[in-house]
Amino acid sequence: MKNPRVLIVDDEPGIRQSLSAVLGDEEFEVEAVESGETCLSSLARSLFEVVLLDVWLPGIDGIETLSRIQSIPAADRPVVVMISGHGTIETAVRATRLGAFDFLEKPLSIERILLVIRNAIEHRRLRLENDQLRESSTGRHEIVGDSVPMKALRQQLALMAGTNGRVLIYGESGTGKELVAHALHALSPRAAKPFVAVNCAAIPEDSIESELFGNMKGGFTDSSERKVGTFQKADGGTLFLDEVADMSLRTQAKVLRALEEQRFEPVGARESVQVDVRVVAATARNLEEEIEKGNFREALFYRLNVIPFHVPPLRDRREDIPALAGHFLEEFTKAYGRKPKQLTAQALDLLQEHHWPGNVRELRNLIERIVILHPQSRIEARHVPLQQARRAAPDKQNHRFGSLQDVREAAEREYIQKKLEEARGNISRTAELLGLERSNLYRKMRSLGIAPREGS
Repeated sequence: MKNPRVLIVDDEPGIRQSLSAVLGDEEFEVEAVESGETCLSSLARSLFEVVLLDVWLPGIDGIETLSRIQSIPAADRPVVVMISGHGTIETAVRATRLGAFDFLEKPLSIERILLVIRNAIEHRRLRLENDQLRESSTGRHEIVGDSVPMKALRQQLALMAGTNGRVLIYGESGTGKELVAHALHALSPRAAKPFVAVNCAAIPEDSIESELFGNMKGGFTDSSERKVGTFQKADGGTLFLDEVADMSLRTQAKVLRALEEQRFEPVGARESVQVDVRVVAATARNLEEEIEKGNFREALFYRLNVIPFHVPPLRDRREDIPALAGHFLEEFTKAYGRKPKQLTAQALDLLQEHHWPGNVRELRNLIERIVILHPQSRIEARHVPLQQARRAAPDKQNHRFGSLQDVREAAEREYIQKKLEEARGNISRTAELLGLERSNLYRKMRSLGIAPREGS
């Protein structure tokens, strides 16, 4: 396999020599040049995976060189890592907007450089794979289903996607709220710009501000490097805040200000950053009830809830199950290199009779499992794992499970649902009863197909 190629662009001979030696020892193919003009000439002659580009150069500077690199066709374009001895946050922001992968400050840490280069190579590989997938597939963000609720949802998407209005997507866990957010972005004038998703429930409270707004080097304890936040990464595009109700009131206040001003301060920064971001948020909870409980800021609710979307649960659109199942069968047979498969009428009946507590996500996971486990082209009812639970009903003590894992998951599901009932659907209280972190409880509920319902 050919070794990755790295181009070093720096006007200091010592930097070029030391970096060339270190990267050469790590089995990279290295070329080093002293100016932006020479960099562009080298890129016109040869293919490089990564460019380490100094900001301050004679002739055209690093920022202008970066801008010109972005005009190279995607298949040949390298990933650019900026380096600077006296960079400012404005320079870092400008470089990020122009497509820089990362921004490193001198003096350079060898361990950090090697880590960033390897991450950049992986980023380029994934980018090329995604481009190929995008070219080879159509309807990437297709909303599948012809039920009345889904026709109404598609009509609403067509009407609202072209605006900059903020959208709040309501729906149970697993209904496809992120898919709707992707579709909004893909249909909008921002489609060519970044779509950045943040799961607010999965980020620890002490890290979420840094995740959203970034931080300066030394901005807080253990922050050894500057970090670009998701608001900044989504500049010009769309930022999707999933499970937005899980943010603390303090973080909500900062998000509210960022929405109002399109400006914010990274943690530890003295200067603010200006962005142009369309925010799409989603929640499985009733935010008006959360406002009454004091858990959610009313002002933020009105900022987010400009255009409300409602994604129905799968049990309310059972007529879409055959189309969804067929869609997932095609997706996974292609992904795993299997022959085309078809569900029998009896298998489809079984799917349509199920309650689907985990909604579309549960159906998708089940179809993937079927594709992996069953090589047959004809998928019959006996191949559908749901039949075991069906045969055992209504005797809950006589369920038949396919494995010890099924038994364990069923017990966990029943126990968590019992505690949810005790806590009247309050997630925070349920987490206390179970001795879990709130975010861990959410992850566990999703994996078990339990949809959160406040006040249930």
